[in-house]
Amino acid sequence: MQYRSVLALDMGQARIGIAKADTQTKLAFPLTTLTNDDSFDTQLQSIIDHERVGILVVGLPRGLEGQETAQTKQARQFAKKVEKFGLPVHLQDEAATSLKAEATLKVSKKGDEKGAIDALSAAYFLQDFMDSTCDKVTKNKDDQK
Repeated sequence: MQYRSVLALDMGQARIGIAKADTQTKLAFPLTTLTNDDSFDTQLQSIIDHERVGILVVGLPRGLEGQETAQTKQARQFAKKVEKFGLPVHLQDEAATSLKAEATLKVSKKGDEKGAIDALSAAYFLQDFMDSTCDKVTKNKDDQK
């Protein structure tokens, strides 16, 4: 089965924001927020199957000056963990995406509910991935067939 979607995961201690982009339109949008608990793997597998996901993108937080932080290390460990789903996993810089998401939701008067922020933040860094990297990745994958 050919995949049609790329999924972004914005990992946090309590929640994981999920965004999706179609490989044809290359437009990212918030999908949902999952609880970071024992049900996460089952829920993510269900989304992967339903959305025909072929690539996972994990947000990579860094310090204000681009340095590695404790959160960066956690994100790298999380990226290793989701490799078990058998899909290519890419890391994408998520600099300031949460702040941008908070501001967007505040202006749109949709509140600042944390789950909405997480999913919108994932959509922002997924769009960056789609704009800068996705064509290279999918081309390389097609070349391997």
